[in-house]
Amino acid sequence: MNYYFQQARFTQSATTPKTLPPESGFEVAFAGRSNSGKSSSINRICSQRSLARTSKTPGRTQLINFFVLPQGEYLVDLPGYGYAKVPEAIKLEWQRFINDYLTKRQTLKGLVIVMDIRHPLTEHDSMLLQWAVSRNLPVHILLNKSDKLKRGAVMNELLSVQKKLTVFNGDISVQAFSAQDGLGLELVWDKLEGWLGCKKKDNVDSATIHTEQDTIL
Repeated sequence: MNYYFQQARFTQSATTPKTLPPESGFEVAFAGRSNSGKSSSINRICSQRSLARTSKTPGRTQLINFFVLPQGEYLVDLPGYGYAKVPEAIKLEWQRFINDYLTKRQTLKGLVIVMDIRHPLTEHDSMLLQWAVSRNLPVHILLNKSDKLKRGAVMNELLSVQKKLTVFNGDISVQAFSAQDGLGLELVWDKLEGWLGCKKKDNVDSATIHTEQDTIL
């Protein structure tokens, strides 16, 4: 358990650029396909069961939700993409709002993209990665639901994703993760602490592997 992230608390939601909180602390945003387990991943990272709301109907969240940490940093939950059964006009409105946030938010220090390890690098994932690279925004990928596969299959999928990421030529790291059983938590905390400027921990999971490309298992 990471006590610092456990102290995260919901502070506000935003529906338009005018309702965003003032840029007073570093932020890390979480994005992902609506059924990737993004909200569950945030809850696991913060050791809270219902900090980020989960839904049995993916794609319902239409807000950018902000969770403040003790020193004023934010974890930011973006609306899920690629699944919501809503009118096209509403989807376009979401996209414009999210694009405005990602493009203009000066305190945004990194983007965490949550993917289902069984279905990684969807078209929407790749588009978001391309955008992040063009903005020189660091990205960390969580291959969530790794508990659904055997260890060998997890390693194979991780290596496959790592190879495919080389075409993006950006600051991108990737790791296996499970919101269900906490696999990979230490590595996520370490990445977030680095981006947010929190005090870094000395303890790193001894089972982790770092490659020359900073790809993480």
